[in-house]
Amino acid sequence: MRHATLRQLKVFETVARRLSFSRAAEELHLSQPAVSTQVKQLEIHAGLPLFEQLGKRVYLTPAGQEMLRHARAIINQFREVEESMAQLKGVSGGMLNVAVVTAGDYFFPHLLAEFNRHHEGVKLKFVLSNRETLLQNLADNLIDLAVMVHASAEDGLISESFAPHPYVIVAPTDHPLAGEKNIPLKEVLEYSFIIREAGSETCKSMHEVFAENYALVKVALEIRSTEAIKQAVVANMGIAFLSAYNINLELELGNLVILDVEEFPAILNWYVVQRKDKQLTPVAQAFKDFLLEQGASLIQTFTRFKTKGSASR
Repeated sequence: MRHATLRQLKVFETVARRLSFSRAAEELHLSQPAVSTQVKQLEIHAGLPLFEQLGKRVYLTPAGQEMLRHARAIINQFREVEESMAQLKGVSGGMLNVAVVTAGDYFFPHLLAEFNRHHEGVKLKFVLSNRETLLQNLADNLIDLAVMVHASAEDGLISESFAPHPYVIVAPTDHPLAGEKNIPLKEVLEYSFIIREAGSETCKSMHEVFAENYALVKVALEIRSTEAIKQAVVANMGIAFLSAYNINLELELGNLVILDVEEFPAILNWYVVQRKDKQLTPVAQAFKDFLLEQGASLIQTFTRFKTKGSASR
């Protein structure tokens, strides 16, 4: 059977389904002699007759019945391959494999949902992780795109900015600095901070924004969860440097306030990152284009945060 062809199997399946060479020829838009030739060649490869004719009727032999079972399985497998390849050639039905740092967990699902509304049938594989894991996943080719706050300086990666990322300093509503205007950073540094762990995007951003002043930060607690940090601030355990996109609910409920610190909000950027040697699938390229074209405005809409008099870094 090693020399049998898919064409022979398809012709055979049609004859077996119709139990008629003439009707199979009509369905396949072939001449009846051409159909008979294809079936004869398959019988030669099989070494057994696949049909027998009794009177004017055609029947499958036991070998033909077994051949039909395998032929249909093979034809279906080829059809599945063709469908998979077609999906990879287009956006609809493709697989989007993307990861984002934890700082984006409050708005990124909204971006995915918006993209999905315009590209029905897209399958999503979404990973939320820290920066180090995202970079390793890119290196191992486990994801198509990574979304993070800082451009990657690693060789072999391309980083493109698609949206601003404002950071603010938050405090409990009864904090002594609440309601003050244009507070110098040095005055804020007199109070203890609740910070994210070393290596997180938020900690990296805090180092960048505070620069040499970071050495003056008094650390009350180090917590690996932004949600837990917010609750600790509400509990009056300290103040915190957080993404402005992650505090909307607490502000609406009146549980937190943003301190009016000089040169804040501090604006960094969101980046979409990929390997230089990665040929993006159509769906991954479409999502990247979506982020570059609409990401900034959609994030602002989802988070309802507007920067005022901010300083860019």
